[in-house]
Amino acid sequence: MKLLLDANLSWRLARLLKSEFEEITHTVDCGFKEDAPDIDIWNYARKNGFTIITNDEDFYRLALSMGFPPKIVLLRMGNQSTKYLAQILTGHKIEIAEFLPHEEYGVLDIF
Repeated sequence: MKLLLDANLSWRLARLLKSEFEEITHTVDCGFKEDAPDIDIWNYARKNGFTIITNDEDFYRLALSMGFPPKIVLLRMGNQSTKYLAQILTGHKIEIAEFLPHEEYGVLDIF
């Protein structure tokens, strides 16, 4: 599973999750600046086969208007510490893995 962490999440999160997820990277590691437009990240993820992990609802709106891929994992818990987010994503690893192959679902909400 190829996961791309949005700029609104810490780049440290990718480092914490490397052992849990096969391929996880942060937008800054792909050459994006922190203020990169969402549509640019969306297009990069689509072109390169990534699922976007974010807490930015703008990606939800993009999924509604443009469809998928890319798929979106939307963290709906507000601003939290990087360690807490790592625990949440690790705890939902199976759910994320089961979500990715389903052709009828484009957004996974995690509360």
